Amino acid sequence: MNNTNNINLFSLNPVYDADSEAVWIGMYSVIAQANSAINNIEIVDNPTTNDELFLNDIAGQAYFVRAWSYFSLVRLFGDIPLWLTLPDNENLHKAKSTAKEVYTQAILDAKEAASLMNGKQGAGYPKQYAANMLLAKLYMTLATNPDLGDTSFTEMNYWQLAYDEAFKVYGKYSLVSNYSSLFTDANENSTESIFELQISQDAANSQMGRNYTPNNYKVSQAFGWFSVNADVYKQHADIYPADPRLAGTYISQYVNSNNSNTTKVYPSNPSRANYGIGHPYFFKFAEKNRTHTNQFNSQNVIIYRYAELLIILAEISNELQNGQQLGYVTELLNRVGMTPHVGYSGGKDSFRDAIMNEYRFELLGEGEDAHNNRRRGYNYFLKNTIEKHNSNPIFKTNVDLILKTAESQVMFLPIPLVEINTNELIN
Repeated sequence: MNNTNNINLFSLNPVYDADSEAVWIGMYSVIAQANSAINNIEIVDNPTTNDELFLNDIAGQAYFVRAWSYFSLVRLFGDIPLWLTLPDNENLHKAKSTAKEVYTQAILDAKEAASLMNGKQGAGYPKQYAANMLLAKLYMTLATNPDLGDTSFTEMNYWQLAYDEAFKVYGKYSLVSNYSSLFTDANENSTESIFELQISQDAANSQMGRNYTPNNYKVSQAFGWFSVNADVYKQHADIYPADPRLAGTYISQYVNSNNSNTTKVYPSNPSRANYGIGHPYFFKFAEKNRTHTNQFNSQNVIIYRYAELLIILAEISNELQNGQQLGYVTELLNRVGMTPHVGYSGGKDSFRDAIMNEYRFELLGEGEDAHNNRRRGYNYFLKNTIEKHNSNPIFKTNVDLILKTAESQVMFLPIPLVEINTNELIN
């Protein structure tokens, strides 16, 4: 919130932002590496040796990473360049492909990944079930965005395809008993993890810990740059006041390591007198070791986990009205000692709203918030996220930002200038 770019971004009025540019460059770097593997590994149709299985698994990983990267990019930016080979002297620039073309390619890649990934690379690498989960997410997006899919498929066709892929993952993983333990070094690559980025302090490949850790929570290298809108916390606490996920997700009170005073922000300090104390800190990715002094940390980042799979199956089952939806929600909430609230008993529309909120309560900050908010289209996003924030009862003009409402502003990020300035085929 301390500069114009952040204010624009957080109010859903993005400009040409350095962070979105970094995402663009990073994703296309990953895609280039995947393309290199895909175009250089000879796939064996019926592998029998360990070497053949290993190479097929590597190729499958490359297809999965490319599909996941394009799925991430197309949801953020819309129409984008679609690179399937490495650039060369004759092919240095790439025009934008339509979002529909990108989704089509991502589905092809995810299917290929599911057929090739075999777990041969072992712990720390995703298995074919990660590709099945990715396919489910792709089909769910097409179910609610018919302009992006095959015109010969109905909405219900896509919901059924999504269910079929998601159900392939069901029972292959399990929830850990302690929710908060998911976000610690000690519980990395757990029974719940389906796709997890491997982080090492020694490799100096993540500064998330210091960025998310509240200032002076640990002895050094803690900035507390990321907090959560107070109304997001309040909605969760109002619906599940005794939910242990609250303590695993947020922190609002701690002893300052510098002067031993107690620091309190909302809700521990309910005054919301200024921005600095007006919102809870996001705790999932904070450094839990209060004696930690390094600017880098070792906590892995979970991208897909089994809890999300249960929410996905509940959402899909509600759309299909197959009678299974409440069972999946119950299985999810049993872990934290909660039961499905009244919103799950009010019919299909009420269940839909409840399950979309459940994504936030369970998975806040884990990478899908922006996409889940927008997946059901602009009108649903406007009604259930933007307008609810702008009119929430604890809104304060000196602490909170009014979210923009124009569809042209809030659905996609602009293509970064670095791409426009270097790609002759993008105006």
